[in-house]
Amino acid sequence: MISFMHSIGWRAIPAAISLVLFGFFFAPVFFHILNIGNISGMILSTIIFLFNIFHHQSLSLISKFRETTVGNIVFYIISAVVLVLTVAVIVISAFLLKAANDSPKTTDTTVIVLGCKVKGTLPSLMLRRRLDAAYVYLSEHPTVNAVVSGGKGDDEDISEAQCMYNYLTAKGISSNRIFMEDKSESTYENLKFSKNIIINNNLSGKITIITDGYHQLRAEMIALSLQYSKPSNISANTSAWLVPTYVVREWFAVAYQFAFGGK
Repeated sequence: MISFMHSIGWRAIPAAISLVLFGFFFAPVFFHILNIGNISGMILSTIIFLFNIFHHQSLSLISKFRETTVGNIVFYIISAVVLVLTVAVIVISAFLLKAANDSPKTTDTTVIVLGCKVKGTLPSLMLRRRLDAAYVYLSEHPTVNAVVSGGKGDDEDISEAQCMYNYLTAKGISSNRIFMEDKSESTYENLKFSKNIIINNNLSGKITIITDGYHQLRAEMIALSLQYSKPSNISANTSAWLVPTYVVREWFAVAYQFAFGGK
């Protein structure tokens, strides 16, 4: 093993890093989480690993491929696409980070807690962390109202909104401050239907979205498309081992939202 690592030299470092990344992307599969984020992450980390392990063979294949005019043109096209995608990923990641930390500057706001998986009648870990973030903010700002948003899935015993309402009221938040939106099936519908509740109940139209940090940018983009004023954000804690999968998924989702909108 030592002689093998010595033979590939410094390329052992990126190869090892790619293996660790593969582990991060593969781990969610054991918890039935499989989406474009961890699928593409596993593919990319495998490519990086193989390229570094078989470095000389890879360069030899590329050289042979470029011996023809067509091959050379294709090589430059692929290189340009990779460069554009790399720049896009860096830019989207910067905006993801900014949105995740765009906290409210005023208490003249209505909190919208975006739904997530309910297990039976209890919140999943991800939903509970969103609710804990909402509880802290609502406890510190007793004049702020909240809309809890999320319908009932086929594998859920109650709606996500009802689950969130039960959780927050059980922890001492007044039921008068919590409004349920229990029909939505997507982030777009979360925010669209919540807007109707805000208008019908004369709540503040300045909203603060509570969701996971990786999700804030897309939620903000959707809110703006629905004619909300620019929202503030409060981000729940996300388990570190899930962050790579969901961040990569958001690269695709944000790009799609930017290019085509989406519901």
